[in-house]
Amino acid sequence: MTVVRPKRTLPAPARPASRTSSSLTPTQRRLGRDWRLAAVFIGPTLVLVAGLILVPIVSSIFTSATERHGAETVFVGLDNYTALIGDGLFHRGVLNSFVFTAYAEIFKVAFGLIAALMLHHMRRGKAIVAGLILLPWVIPTVVTAFTWRSLLDPIFGSVNVLLTESGIGPGLAAIGLVDKWPAEWLSDPALAMPAVILVNVWKGIPFFTVTFLAGLKAIDSGLHEAAMVDGASPWQRFVHITLPGLRPVMIVTVLLSSIWTFNNFDLIWLMTQGGPGDATAPYVMVAYSKAIQQLQLGAGAAVTLVMLPVIAILVVILVRLMRRDDRPGAADLGRGRSLSPGQRRALPWAIVVVSVLVLAWASPHIIWKAALVLAVFVVLAAAVGRVVSALAIRGNRLAARLVGGTGSGIALLGLLGFVLAPLYWMTITAFKSDDQIVARTDDLWPTPWSTEQFTNLFTGAFGTWYMNTILVSVASTAIALVCAALAGYALARLKFRGSESFTVTILLTYVMPGALLFIPLYQLVSGIGLNDSLWSLVLAYPTFTLPFATWLLVGYFKSIPADLEEAALVDGCTRFGAFLRIVLPLAKPGLLAVALFTLTNAWNEFLFAFVFITKDDYKTLPVGMQSMIFGDVVPQGQLAAASLLVSIPVVLMYGFGQRFLTEGLTAGAVKG
Repeated sequence: MTVVRPKRTLPAPARPASRTSSSLTPTQRRLGRDWRLAAVFIGPTLVLVAGLILVPIVSSIFTSATERHGAETVFVGLDNYTALIGDGLFHRGVLNSFVFTAYAEIFKVAFGLIAALMLHHMRRGKAIVAGLILLPWVIPTVVTAFTWRSLLDPIFGSVNVLLTESGIGPGLAAIGLVDKWPAEWLSDPALAMPAVILVNVWKGIPFFTVTFLAGLKAIDSGLHEAAMVDGASPWQRFVHITLPGLRPVMIVTVLLSSIWTFNNFDLIWLMTQGGPGDATAPYVMVAYSKAIQQLQLGAGAAVTLVMLPVIAILVVILVRLMRRDDRPGAADLGRGRSLSPGQRRALPWAIVVVSVLVLAWASPHIIWKAALVLAVFVVLAAAVGRVVSALAIRGNRLAARLVGGTGSGIALLGLLGFVLAPLYWMTITAFKSDDQIVARTDDLWPTPWSTEQFTNLFTGAFGTWYMNTILVSVASTAIALVCAALAGYALARLKFRGSESFTVTILLTYVMPGALLFIPLYQLVSGIGLNDSLWSLVLAYPTFTLPFATWLLVGYFKSIPADLEEAALVDGCTRFGAFLRIVLPLAKPGLLAVALFTLTNAWNEFLFAFVFITKDDYKTLPVGMQSMIFGDVVPQGQLAAASLLVSIPVVLMYGFGQRFLTEGLTAGAVKG
């Protein structure tokens, strides 16, 4: 009998990455094989994260136990926390934050999923449409706020005019969606919260669209083809293939957006400043009022920290979901130990029921209106899908494609109209004269076009604000990019003790809201004399740019085959040389995605700049534009011109880097 021996594969050349434990020194066995290099790579990020995030949070805990009495600060223990029990403004702020977040997330998921599905099935013009849908997310928040304030203005805005002339406005009043017509969108307590929710949804749809689109690309197309062969309808394929495939991306996206939305400050402040009364004031605004306006840092810190358990629950869930795919079998083990299949099926419905009941109690005047609006879109989409399925089952594929294409086209036009109309209004307002704006002549097309607003704009400090924003954004982006590239590579490739803990810490700090940091960072920059200095912003901005950049690049570096580096190491290249010559060139899409995100976030940032800077010479564009409003006097033309000039650089960057942005998100955020 002939014994067939398996073919023996010659071992690869000795790789530094595969050294046996016997060749390691005692220190390497204790701290990890690559601990020396890891210390160099991670050191800058560790210092910044510890010094700007972890230490300030601990400092905030001590601050919350103090109270200012005149020029002295005294220890008061838990008094600031117990005072919140009977603080009606705090209660209202928490309730507003919850209502604002819940409704915004519901509509962002619905419209983001619709947009992603339409883009995914488009054969032509996908890049152009995706770029247009991305615009609300790209433009600064200050531009969003002032543009919508102008549109919703009961005297000078066009929303009421268009709704009145079309007959929609009186119809809304007839069915009770608005109490009276014409509506006072931002000054009516019953409409102010729905108005700011609408604007947040408008700005947030692109983020959901981009992430859902990346998730759709990751779903195996063979599953849909097999289902089609088995006779599954489009609706069945959507329910049983698309939604389950999107579930991990959808959960992570919703949790991330919920944390950001719950801690929103700039959009609401710029649109309503929490008014009318306290109808739209979130808990972050309550903390700002106590800490900065009333100079009670301890009370303000207590407001932010008392919400930490809520945020911590979301963060823990998010971190577990983000890291589940990194551990082989972790998903199966987690499912086996936690919930049964029946419990897993019932859990989403239980969450929905509880959320609806809480919303019904917290906002009875909004919930039925939101349900009616959402139901209209769901019924229309379901009706079109049913017709298409029925036609396909009967074998009339041409009619099915015609109905489906017509429905998708109408939906796409409606979505693009919703996305682009505010931007069009901003653009034409920038080229109107003051007389045209006041007289309400030529609302939709300036006649003649005028550069008066741009001329008036540069007679003030706008040019200085522009340069300040460029300097701060470029400096903070460079710091984040260098530190994140080093730390991300170390966490993805090097072996050292503590890498898992450091990765978790990065994820935690990534989703840590600025609301928890602005008070201790304000104390920090005040203590070192950096108030009213651009250095205070360069110091503070890595708190929200660096963790995200590191997290995304960890995922991207993991997607690059390690064999390429190991081959370079065998050829005599050092680890740092392989990082520079092999990894970085291959990681250009991820690096560009990080640069775009960090630069945009720094360009748009409002809260830190608003708190740290008071002098005109050091203001950035968002804070400077806000200071152009004097009481009830709103220079709409100059604000529109400023908004246009602020938006153009970021839009151009995203236009050139859109392809790399999507690739970077797909390889980094989704896979990582």
